[in-house]
Amino acid sequence: MINRTQWPRALSAISTEELLTITGNLTKDWKVRPKSIPQAGLGMLKLNDSAFEEPFYLGEFPLASVWLEIQMPNGQVAEGAAQIMDDRLDLAEALALCDAIMSAQLPGWEIVAEKVDQGISICEEISRKRKKMLASTQVDFSLLDDVTKDYTEGDNVET
Repeated sequence: MINRTQWPRALSAISTEELLTITGNLTKDWKVRPKSIPQAGLGMLKLNDSAFEEPFYLGEFPLASVWLEIQMPNGQVAEGAAQIMDDRLDLAEALALCDAIMSAQLPGWEIVAEKVDQGISICEEISRKRKKMLASTQVDFSLLDDVTKDYTEGDNVET
């Protein structure tokens, strides 16, 4: 099993509709309450410049945040949270529900764990494809050294 911090990344590789269906089916008889107000909007990336240490804003990015609590019919309580660089609250809520289900091993956690494993496989495949594309764009600069030697020695130069 992967680290809890990697669950949102893995689950985000699964289609949103599938994730919403799974969490909807698992939590239909549970009480789900927000621990804080769910939010979606823009975050600002603030940095300090290296010369004068003055703050500046590099840019904006979409951000959704959900922190919730699940109360089971038997009285068991579990908490889950998600903060994602996306503006879809329903996706952030589904990820927070999965976080609570997995961390407390609530009924149906095996289904979520299977989706985490599936998401990991998808992420690894994407990574392999990106590495393959990157490798195909590499240039062998050692060949330029041979051309430079020819011109500096005056072999192929007409004057």
